Amino acid sequence: MITQFDSSYVGHVDMENVGYAGTPINDRIYSNDVLLTGLSKAEAQARLMDKLGFGALWMAEHHFQPEGTETLPNIILLAMHLVHCTERLKIGTGFNIVPMWHPLRLAEDYAVADFLSKGRVIFGVGRGYHTREVETFGSPLMDQEANRELFEEGVEVIFKAFNNERFSHKGKYFTIPPEVPYRGYDLKEITLVPRPQRLPVECWQPIQGGSMRALEFMAKHGIQGMVGGGSAEGGIATKLVNDWIAAHKKIANIDIIPGERLAIGFQFHIAKSKEDGIREAHKYYEENMKMFGELRLARALSEEQVVAMRDPKTAVHAKLPTLDQAVANGGFLTGSPDEIIEDLKKLEKRLPGLQRITVNQPLSLPGAMALEQLEWFAKDVMPAFKG
Repeated sequence: MITQFDSSYVGHVDMENVGYAGTPINDRIYSNDVLLTGLSKAEAQARLMDKLGFGALWMAEHHFQPEGTETLPNIILLAMHLVHCTERLKIGTGFNIVPMWHPLRLAEDYAVADFLSKGRVIFGVGRGYHTREVETFGSPLMDQEANRELFEEGVEVIFKAFNNERFSHKGKYFTIPPEVPYRGYDLKEITLVPRPQRLPVECWQPIQGGSMRALEFMAKHGIQGMVGGGSAEGGIATKLVNDWIAAHKKIANIDIIPGERLAIGFQFHIAKSKEDGIREAHKYYEENMKMFGELRLARALSEEQVVAMRDPKTAVHAKLPTLDQAVANGGFLTGSPDEIIEDLKKLEKRLPGLQRITVNQPLSLPGAMALEQLEWFAKDVMPAFKG
């Protein structure tokens, strides 16, 4: 049963001339003053969501984007500010990109945030998908296997540090502690100071490809999965649900029901009807696709289509994905409140273990319109799921 609604914000600034026929994403260069509005928009959204009864605001760690698309480089730090701006809203750090951190620094930062926020900051991990970000920090992304290895070992270290008063680790990338003398003895173990006050740590991770290796790794560490919503695709496939159940049975020997330990994300736009919603939101959906499709997060795109999106003259003739198709496929919620309620009720029946939904606006949606949409959703959709 759906019991909680969240939303996300990754730091996009208000943009002009959006859509496939609009300004190419690589031509968008904003001043520092404009880029800073990403932080103020996060605060405005958090304050409103807190008043409206949302459960959590999710943010994502990103770097070096003068295009104004994702402008929040330290989401644990920002989360602590937002906790002080709100009363009950939780702030999800979804997702800290583990390969760009030393795992002990990330574990320490979260432990401090857990204490200072009284448990209102949620932990999240991810592998990253921008070469400009991950490779600039000296970590692999072009080499996907090395990226996954570094991510998995980093997460292993983080959970050892969280869950053990003293620990050691020897792996391919990390030897903790180093075997050095210290105040008259040789280091053999080390203690994270402080450790999180609330154990086990609630942790979330995005599910993109949904390989069994990834799902089993998450089941091993008790990591919950977030599907869709932020990227250009949404909805959830039956195979992924079944694989998620199988991974938990194999690795953790627990039986879960469809939808359990998952959050399903959707882009959304409320309007008087589905037709009006598609007409009003299509250009924002297209701008979202220009961002995430280029990064291969929209698997339906061919290489030729990705190249075509870079030029508005070719984009309009490339048969690119449309919002009509996304709505038909179930990845984008639009229409009247009653129509959106109907769609979510169908999902609830299909996934009886599902408790958490994230509703997100497409990249480039103006800040004022985003707040209006959240208020409309809270007023006319959320009450249908109060029981």
